[in-house]
Amino acid sequence: MTSDTTHTMFGAHSTTADVLAGMDLSGRTAVVTGGYSGLGLATTRALAQAGARVVVPARRPDAAQQALAGAADVEIGHLDLADLASVRAFAERFLRSHPALDILIAGAGVMACPQTRVGPGWEAQFAINHLGHYALTNLLWPALTASGAARVVSVASGRDPSWRIRWDDVQFERGYDKWEAYTQSKLANILFARHLDLLGEPCRVRAFSVNPGYVRTPLQRHLAVEEMVAAGWIDADGTPAPGLFKTVEQGAATQVWAATSPQLEAYGGDYCVDCHRTDGSPTDSGAAARLWALSAELTGLDLVG
Repeated sequence: MTSDTTHTMFGAHSTTADVLAGMDLSGRTAVVTGGYSGLGLATTRALAQAGARVVVPARRPDAAQQALAGAADVEIGHLDLADLASVRAFAERFLRSHPALDILIAGAGVMACPQTRVGPGWEAQFAINHLGHYALTNLLWPALTASGAARVVSVASGRDPSWRIRWDDVQFERGYDKWEAYTQSKLANILFARHLDLLGEPCRVRAFSVNPGYVRTPLQRHLAVEEMVAAGWIDADGTPAPGLFKTVEQGAATQVWAATSPQLEAYGGDYCVDCHRTDGSPTDSGAAARLWALSAELTGLDLVG
């Protein structure tokens, strides 16, 4: 898949510092879910260092406080994406204290976890990676539209044509496969950004999905060493495959670029890789609309537009 004509000077090895060089984000407010670990931590630090006020929703606020100790202009609030009441409470607190939201990076997630049920019996990866962020975006919509030029970035993964939404059983009630559930949730991230951009463009809210590439982070905590060896990610001694993994600053660069680049002001809905928009339609728009309708039905929220 090739890149389009945004003429970005950045690529696979660019870092968050590269894409934000010379940029002043003073006066802008960002929310970064998962912003205290892995790619999210690198994103929070980069945005804050560029002058943004960064709000980090955290399921474990104490851990977030420790990870972000010393970071300037960072605020931490409790949020459990698996619990819609918690999502609603966080959004209500945010709206009371922040008149506008300029950047929302939906980065928190879980990968290939054992079968887990959350909320009203939802499969955990679909619930946390997609539904929680769908609900959060809907509930923060007044602040996003108040920005006048907001961006929402959905952190997905490498895309494969075999990925699908299991429309007849999205909660995996008939046979759980941890990787199929994970890829369904990541496809949902891409579809979500596509339809959100369609709805949000008239309100000057643009959305993108991104693939950070291979990065060693706590996201892999549910994977056995043997599984990563079999996948070719590491050898038996735990040494990463040469040239496979990016640093966290390189992995976070695309989401930071999608959230801030002036080159993207006329674009939206795209799937971005290595600080480039990719050619063509990233997903089927019919599937994106269908997922939006399903998400609205499951969460009881449809406030965008």
